[in-house]
Amino acid sequence: MKKFIVIDGLDGCGKDTQVNLLAEAYKSRGRDVTVRSHPCNDNKYGRKSKQALLKTGKFNHIKATIYFGLDAIRSVQMYYYNKNTDVLIFSRYTMAVAYLPNMVDVIVYKIVSFVLPKSDCMFFLDVTPEESLRRIKSRNEQEEMFENIDALQKVRSKTSKVTYEWNVIPADDSPQTISSKIIAKCMESD
Repeated sequence: MKKFIVIDGLDGCGKDTQVNLLAEAYKSRGRDVTVRSHPCNDNKYGRKSKQALLKTGKFNHIKATIYFGLDAIRSVQMYYYNKNTDVLIFSRYTMAVAYLPNMVDVIVYKIVSFVLPKSDCMFFLDVTPEESLRRIKSRNEQEEMFENIDALQKVRSKTSKVTYEWNVIPADDSPQTISSKIIAKCMESD
C-alpha cells in the first residue's frame, strides 16, 4: 500500500464528508482509492457494532466497542497489508477508545496505537459538541447512544488525552475549509 489516511472525530464532525472529498481528490489524480467507514455493514462485526450503538445500556456500550474494534482490525488485515491498495482511507479508527470509561480509555488507546498501523495523515476533526449535535439532528436518522449533548461533551473532553499523535483540525468550519487543510497535508507527504 502506498498511502494510509485516517479521519476520525465525534459523531457529526464531518468524517464521511471529508473522506468523500479526499477520495475524489485522489481519484481525480488517477489514484485507486479504497474507503472503509467503521462500523462497516459488509461484515458481522460492523453490523453487530451498529446494532448495539442503536440501543442503550452498559452491555450494549461494551458490545458496540468490542465489535467496532474487531471490525477495524478486520479492515486493517484485509486492506492495509494488501500490496495492491494504492490509497486507503479509514473513517473512524482508534478514537472509539474515547467512549470507554476513564482510565481504561488511555490504556486501551496506548495498546491499540502500538499494535495498529499509524500514518502522518491521521486527522481528528475537532467539532464542538453543540455543532456536532446540530449536524446529527439535521440528518434525520435514528440517534445512537452517544448522540446527545452530555455524551458528546464528555467524549470530546477525553479525546485530548489521546490525540497527541494526530493532526487536529477545527471542524466547525465549512467542509471546503476543512477539506483544503486535509488535502494539503496529505498531498505534501505523497
